[in-house]
Amino acid sequence: MSFPLELWLVRHGETEANAERRISGWTNVQLTENGIAQAKAVRAKLAGQIFDGVWCSDLQRAIDTALLAYGSATVDARIKEMNFGELEDIFWEEADPGLTSALLAFESFAAPGGEDLHQFRARLLSFVESLERGKHLIFTHGGVIRMLCKQFGLDRFLKNASLIKIDWTHRTLISIEES
Repeated sequence: MSFPLELWLVRHGETEANAERRISGWTNVQLTENGIAQAKAVRAKLAGQIFDGVWCSDLQRAIDTALLAYGSATVDARIKEMNFGELEDIFWEEADPGLTSALLAFESFAAPGGEDLHQFRARLLSFVESLERGKHLIFTHGGVIRMLCKQFGLDRFLKNASLIKIDWTHRTLISIEES
């Protein structure tokens, strides 16, 4: 009997961009004091757990969250947030309403000068498909978690420092622990 692939996905703590309602994507932004506290609070949810792999995005907010919540993690650029191209680092209210509506719908969005959802999905699935069976802890971003959840019919955008557990083999939700 083979073991399933279980994903424990943690969204990074609050950043300066989150607090200011700026679109951050691939832009490196720092955790706020609140984000640091959120990341430290995740540690209790992970206490005593043994993982077959611990991973994080190559963006600083995910790396910092991993260090504060768990410890060192293997960095993988495939699990970074979507590349928002020309929308990077602008205030949400400044973006074209048609683009923000498409992004919120998360079905046919294409960032001008960045990624479209098909490219984003392919990048994320290449990471997941490279994982060995077992339990993996992944520090990543809201868009990443939403895209992975959509693969089994759950459309969910989690708050900062939330944890979602997925049985990827059977495409089922195990639990969600929002911060």
